[in-house]
Amino acid sequence: MSEAPSSSGSPFWRFSLAFYRRAGVADACIALQEQAGVDVNLLLFLLWQASLRRVISAAQVDDLERRIAPWRNATVIPLRTVRRVLKSPPGLVAAGTAELFRTRIKAVELEAERLQQEAMHELVGPSAMGVASSSLEAAARANIEAYAATCGRAFPSPTTETLLAALGRLGCNPEE
Repeated sequence: MSEAPSSSGSPFWRFSLAFYRRAGVADACIALQEQAGVDVNLLLFLLWQASLRRVISAAQVDDLERRIAPWRNATVIPLRTVRRVLKSPPGLVAAGTAELFRTRIKAVELEAERLQQEAMHELVGPSAMGVASSSLEAAARANIEAYAATCGRAFPSPTTETLLAALGRLGCNPEE
């Protein structure tokens, strides 16, 4: 996520770029993706909503998941798979050429994620999603718990605590 400019796109996209760059966030997101099957874009959306002090219900998370899954499964996951395979490419193509191709695939994967995030932002539209919370931390914890419930498993505490700490450091400027 660190390669795209942060000055364009929706407030959600700008939040995601800034938040993902924070210490420990990328590793925590990838760990949740690998260990718990988390869609990082959906997780970031829930954390963005928490930064706006919005609590999203498990039913709303489930609805979002249902709506974004076809795009993710048809574009993001296949691109990620190709990019990962190219870390150790088959010997047919020279290593340098394969790495250049991998870099291009990575850019396309990032664009697929950006498009998913922009579509998720449009789903919310001008109306607020969820219910108001007086606390960023309470909203973040509730949103992570709602997502874990939707996934049918608890997320590892150290990983979620890393995300909560990073989100707390954003303070009142979620688009920092």
